[in-house]
Parts: sequence; C-alpha cells; structure tokens
Amino acid sequence: MTQFIDVRVDSVGGPLAKSVSVYQGSSLTDYVSLQPDQVVSAVRGRNVLVGTHGFNVNRANGIDCLDKWSKLLLQFDPALDIFLGLLWPGDSTWAHGLDYAGEPALADQAGKLIGPFLDHLLVGAASVSFSSHSLGARVILSTIQNMNLKIRHAIILAGAVDDNCLTGEFQTAAHKIGEISILSSPRDEVLAWAFPLGNFVSGVMAAGHPWWHGALGRSGPQQLWPDNVRAPFMIPDEWAYGHHHYLQVDPAAQNPTAARVDVPAQANPFPSNGGPGWQQTFSAAFASTRFKA
Repeated sequence: MTQFIDVRVDSVGGPLAKSVSVYQGSSLTDYVSLQPDQVVSAVRGRNVLVGTHGFNVNRANGIDCLDKWSKLLLQFDPALDIFLGLLWPGDSTWAHGLDYAGEPALADQAGKLIGPFLDHLLVGAASVSFSSHSLGARVILSTIQNMNLKIRHAIILAGAVDDNCLTGEFQTAAHKIGEISILSSPRDEVLAWAFPLGNFVSGVMAAGHPWWHGALGRSGPQQLWPDNVRAPFMIPDEWAYGHHHYLQVDPAAQNPTAARVDVPAQANPFPSNGGPGWQQTFSAAFASTRFKA
C-alpha cells in the first residue's frame, strides 16, 4: 500500500488543513491514519519520490491514481526506493472547475505547510525527489521553496505553471534542486485554453502572477532556463499526448517494452507496446528513468 502525506480536511473540496497528516492505503475504503514516526522509519536510508496530482482531483481519485501510477514506476527497488503520495485540496465543489483562478494561491499555501513538515519527516532519507502533474507543479515548487533538505530531482509533468517560473517566481526553489526534468506536450488541450485564461484571472485576483505567459507543460521552459534543467522535454506532436494522459491510469495499463525511456525527437513511434493506457506507462517510465539516473 502507498503511504500518503495529506493536507486535506474534506474528501471533496474544502479548505487546506491546518496541519499535515500521514496515511496509508490504496483506496478510500482502506485509507488509515499513520503516526509520522512510522513514515520516518519507512523512508530511513531510502531514496524517496514524493508525487502529487493536479487540479480538480478529490481525495478518492488522488489515492487511486497515485497508487496505481506508482506501480508503473520501473526500476524501483523496494529495499532502496519508496514512493509517497501527496494529497492537497485542489478540487472544486462548485461550477465544475471554474474556481481554478483561486487554486494557485491555495497550492502556494499548501507548500508552505508541507515544506517544514517534510524537513522532519524525510530527514533520514538517502535522497529526496519530487514528481507532479499539472497544478501540482506549483505545490511541489512551493514545498521545495520552504524546505531546508537538499532535493535531488524534481520531475514536472504537464506543469500548469508559467513557462518562466524557474527563473522567476520559483527561482529560489529551482536553485535548491540538483536536476529538474520536465515533460511537456504541444497537444495539451487543457493548457492550451484553460491555463492562459485562468492565469489571466488569477493575475487580477492575486498579486504576483504574471499575465498571459504560456504553460510550462505545453511550451516547455522559456529560453535561458536554469543549467539544472535536463533536456529534452517536448513530447512529439504526433503522439497527441493530452493533459489527462499522465496520471489517470487505465486498469489494463502495462509497462512499456523498454525498461528505460526518454523523450525522443519529433516523428518517433510510440515508446511502448501501444496497449491501453500506454501514455500513463510512458510518463511513469520517464519519471522513474530520470529518478534513477
């Protein structure tokens, strides 16, 4: 079962918790509370990958997709490596997601709460890395910005953050990370329309959000990105890789035929057996390849 760091109050929507809790489970029905010391013991001497979801994901969906996706991570050695899920209240209880403009501020606040907690929880780990999907990029970058521990790797999938965030808003976080991997798709339909619109509105509502920047997860980082960003990062246009192809795992999804994968040049064939959920298996294989590099 996957262990989780949880800053939710409610299973659907609701505010950010005032403190961080830890749980274990594979679904909402077997989701049980743990003592932090149990996680401290579990991570001691192991390479930790903390992974989180994006916007509009409730607790049940977050547990399900992160637990299933973690099982697609190739090359993980249970004696050496451990995956921890991170749940945050980035879902809407009204208007089918139209409160997106207010979620970046909540994601920032989640990071301020989680960062100091992880400094204590993961102090005995051999290494600490992060992975994220969509608006979860803002959660992990804010978390890292508020941590003292050294961060080995950050893997940002379909990042719903500004394409200049690593040299601007989250420059401090970027400097704390040994290596940054990005996975972006020019065919990301959500970031093509929702992100610029939501970012424009959030710029009106909350100071500090640049106006009309592209999304990191669609266009990649702006030129002059930090030296610790590892290329390549653009998924071939021909793959038609959409925003919801990263974590929403098909129950029949299988591992790619290749044990190690990376982002190829444009016009390359699919990097897997082409079966159900091949995109999720690719994103997991990419993350574990970079994590184990």
